[in-house]
Amino acid sequence: MSTTEPECGLDVSLAVMGGKWKPFILYHLRSGPKRFGELKRLVAGISEKVLMVQLRELVAAEVLARHDYREVPPKVDYAMTPFGETLVEALLPLCHWGTRHRGRLEAMQVSRAPFADPSEPSEKATS
Repeated sequence: MSTTEPECGLDVSLAVMGGKWKPFILYHLRSGPKRFGELKRLVAGISEKVLMVQLRELVAAEVLARHDYREVPPKVDYAMTPFGETLVEALLPLCHWGTRHRGRLEAMQVSRAPFADPSEPSEKATS
């Protein structure tokens, strides 16, 4: 085994779909092509600028295809490529895991601050 290449391909996967918004974009496009405005509504909380950048990056990675209908008014949609569909197949088990454990994780966040450093004293301990 080569010492220069990591054993796990997470570095490659995360380089393509990493970040907060790309998994949501991919999730919503799995059911078929969507126009920019549709994606903006479906991916709650994303700004237009960020959506535009994320879509460009996914198109550049050949995960999505951008189809410009060359009409007036302009009509453009985004769809999964066969390559992108393989990535979504890999994301779906993570989606199912999150759905299955949502209640447990939400309960844990209520009882303690999310991502709290356990080595730091809590507010209760310092009060």
